[in-house]
Amino acid sequence: MYRKNAWNKYKKDLSEVMNFAEGYKDFLSFGKTERLVTIYAERLLKEKGFKNIDEVKSLKAGDKIYVINKNKNVCAFIIGKKPLEEGLRILGAHIDSPRIDFKENPLYESNGFALADTHYYGGIKKYQWTARPLALRGVIIKKDGTTVDFNVGDDPKDPVLGIGDLLIHLSADQLQKPGAKVIEGEALDITLGNIRFDEEKDAVNAKKYILNLLKEKYDIEEEDFVSAEIEVVPAGEARDYGLDRSMVAGYGHDDRSCAYTSLKALLDTKKVEYTACCILVDKEEIGSVGATGAQSLFFENTIARLFNLLGKQDALYLARVAMTNSKMLSSDVSAGFDPLYPSVNDSKNAAYLGFGLVFNKYTGSRGKSGSNDSNPEYYAWIRKIMDENKVNWQNAELGKVDQGGGGTIAYILGNYNMNVIDAGIPVLNMHAPMEIVSKVDLLEAYKGYIAFLSK
Repeated sequence: MYRKNAWNKYKKDLSEVMNFAEGYKDFLSFGKTERLVTIYAERLLKEKGFKNIDEVKSLKAGDKIYVINKNKNVCAFIIGKKPLEEGLRILGAHIDSPRIDFKENPLYESNGFALADTHYYGGIKKYQWTARPLALRGVIIKKDGTTVDFNVGDDPKDPVLGIGDLLIHLSADQLQKPGAKVIEGEALDITLGNIRFDEEKDAVNAKKYILNLLKEKYDIEEEDFVSAEIEVVPAGEARDYGLDRSMVAGYGHDDRSCAYTSLKALLDTKKVEYTACCILVDKEEIGSVGATGAQSLFFENTIARLFNLLGKQDALYLARVAMTNSKMLSSDVSAGFDPLYPSVNDSKNAAYLGFGLVFNKYTGSRGKSGSNDSNPEYYAWIRKIMDENKVNWQNAELGKVDQGGGGTIAYILGNYNMNVIDAGIPVLNMHAPMEIVSKVDLLEAYKGYIAFLSK
């Protein structure tokens, strides 16, 4: 149903919308890093009877398998009745989100404070990350290969951390700077502590005190941070937003809202003609690079592995054939129309909260640079599926033509000559520590993804 208020479908009973959102809030509150999303996803897959591909010797129609890549990628399949070389139905989302990372040598002391030096990840407004409760999530890998899970700030009993900002009383010079310069990247340092002892016999500075605490709790040394991955994320759980509880406020809706709905759609799909797939990737916010990004050969190699398990020869060649014949929804969020900032959008081609799944024929910036620009034949096929299944959907562009723009993983999979279009959920405050989505859009996206996988 094109550009129709999705809430109208549920006006007699909102329970389906609200209940679906509860599962998503749990996922979002837990999955604040790519590794945590991977852990959560694997648990759901096992509960639904999916088997790790390493445990499988052969495949047949109806089998459910998954692959984990370097603890940051998930790729899950339901094997279809049609030959795999005839193509797959693919839902692809990314599970990284803009954040702040510890540097490799992060710890230092300044004027009695222990601090951690950082480097931001992805596109952020740096000033949004100051003067707010933050948590540390990640892993530290010791030289002996031991993995230490690092988690401070999300448990209500934990202390929180933060990045200081200048008090308004002394901000005359600071407030003359443009927004991009109000807080510089090198100023995004995390305050860790302030206890120190000055007595000559027991002198301990603030940094040493923190190192002692880390040794006591985690059995780690300062050098261990070289082989660590510590992400600074907003502290606290996802919450209902609005007096009517119609929305969800939380960190990482981009793109974990689409990751969750895509994965749930695969888990709840009953029968498939074509092999159904959900792939969750990393590094989209910095260009989809590296071994766990969408530009990696991981996905192609995994498809080849499926052909091997199906007893086929020339697996890599057949993987390319299958990907060319595949159809994909690049499950990624779109910029929601914000009534406080209407001037950045073309209102006729904007995504509105409460109107369901959003299709972006193209993203990119200005002259569609970096865009996939989906074929209209494929778009028409998608429209028909959505309408036949009474899914509320809308179309959008990412703001006015010369306003800015952005990209997704769509163009990368399009390089395989497969049909791809972006399909996701409208988001307010995108890339901020607190983003907003509509609960009814979550449910409509989930239903749209199921309809796609089943076709």
